[in-house]
Amino acid sequence: MMTLPQPYPDLQGACFVCHPAEPGEPSLTRRQLLVQGALAGAAFGAATPAPQSAAAPPRQDTPPDRDCIIEAPWGLVFQNGRLSLLPECAVRVRRDRIEAVTSGRMPGDTPRIRATGQLLLPGLISGHTHTCSATPTRGIIEGGRSYARPLELVELLSTEDLDALTASNLAELLRSGCTTQVEMSLSLRQAESYVRIAGRWGVRGYPGGMIPGIGRLFPIWFRQADQVLTDSEQLTLDEIEANRRFSLAHNGAEDGRIRPQMAPHATDTHTPKTMAAILTAAKEIGNGIHIHLSQSAQETHTVERLWGKRPAVWLDDLGFYTQPVFGAHFTGIDLARDLPFLAKKNLTYAHCPSGGGAGGSSGTQPYPEALAAGVRTTIGIDTHSNDYIENLKLAVLYGRARARLLQPSSPVPLHLPTVWDAVEGATLGAAKGLGRDDIGRIAPGAKADLCTVDVSGFLSGVGAVPPEPLNNLLYAHGLSVQHVMTDGRFQVFQGRLVCDDAEQVQKRGGAVVQKIWAQLRDENWFASG
Repeated sequence: MMTLPQPYPDLQGACFVCHPAEPGEPSLTRRQLLVQGALAGAAFGAATPAPQSAAAPPRQDTPPDRDCIIEAPWGLVFQNGRLSLLPECAVRVRRDRIEAVTSGRMPGDTPRIRATGQLLLPGLISGHTHTCSATPTRGIIEGGRSYARPLELVELLSTEDLDALTASNLAELLRSGCTTQVEMSLSLRQAESYVRIAGRWGVRGYPGGMIPGIGRLFPIWFRQADQVLTDSEQLTLDEIEANRRFSLAHNGAEDGRIRPQMAPHATDTHTPKTMAAILTAAKEIGNGIHIHLSQSAQETHTVERLWGKRPAVWLDDLGFYTQPVFGAHFTGIDLARDLPFLAKKNLTYAHCPSGGGAGGSSGTQPYPEALAAGVRTTIGIDTHSNDYIENLKLAVLYGRARARLLQPSSPVPLHLPTVWDAVEGATLGAAKGLGRDDIGRIAPGAKADLCTVDVSGFLSGVGAVPPEPLNNLLYAHGLSVQHVMTDGRFQVFQGRLVCDDAEQVQKRGGAVVQKIWAQLRDENWFASG
């Protein structure tokens, strides 16, 4: 049973600069802040003026295997149906589960991980990824070039190169604390690659090949005539069948960590017949549907013109919400009508603050409006940036900027996002969308999917244990993550990737990206910028 000190109110107040108190949001008195901060530092990372290295325990080079106690000055635990900060948090991991959670030291001689100066979090869940395709576009599209051609070249890679690229990107996701991906691979080949690497490293994933795949997508998506969509129908049905077979073959693989989904690209690249086939397959597989939903105003207008309904409503008419649905972006959604409608449906909104590359979609996605409407939300990586901590930060910062800018003229309510909103979406929100009560939380009986983030060191902290550590995530980044485990097995330990040779993973992935860039140079692609 979880042992919790009483009383320990949630620490949701914050600095007036980065987290002003919101109506209805608990705040702390000065006395509460001092008491909580002192308690958090007392046993598992004291706040002292001495250099952090002076108090740090001896470095452990080899992680324990599925049997340990993790001790951190703060842990974000699940109790009474919500997330709460627990000082002096100790978590007992045995095999693939969390066995116990307490405040204070657990007795016994079980191997201990001293997460000094760190915040212990549930493993983070990305609600929308295209894992294989991030690094080939990073650093070359931010000036306005299209990502289309680099992604087409990814699909032409050999299987060996594809796996090298998948591995380098998945390593980055793990390194930033992301233990589960709702994965829309850009093709069936890329989904197969994802399963190979995720299976080898013990990653939890919900993969599906995007349909139509990247090799067929752009002529259909950017068509000049609707006949192109009609003519594409049979090949799309063939792709659906191939993805159905893939999903059934891998469903429940790797001790249940791999659970494929059906992943239609978007509503404007499908017909009623292909969408019906998607739904039939999704019901057979049983893990849900992953789609880009109203990702542009053009998509919304096209679907209304073709089928007489907005995309969100068309999916309802088709019966999609009888299954769990993850819908990404919402940039072109009808805010006044669709958001209240979707709040009542079996849908999770995947907000992707770095979608389109750095600055590419900053502030264009309706995260504050979705929160205000009560739509279940999560945070998605999308493509280009694999830094999950950075995306948590961007969701809050972009969201607050959008809310403040639009509030005076918005026809719908906007919620000023907090770091609590982002972290809850990255954990409980995504888990609920997946129908899981055993991930996205730190609680006895839950899966041992965990990560720790340095909130006391240089840049992210002040050299002492903070009184409100979630706010420090707004100053952290992926390399602030120190430990990551899935099903009780460490993939990142003491800030190092330990599920593979990190140097070789990065080297092989970089070599593949160089091949793609060389091809782009030969095609004079860089002159387009």
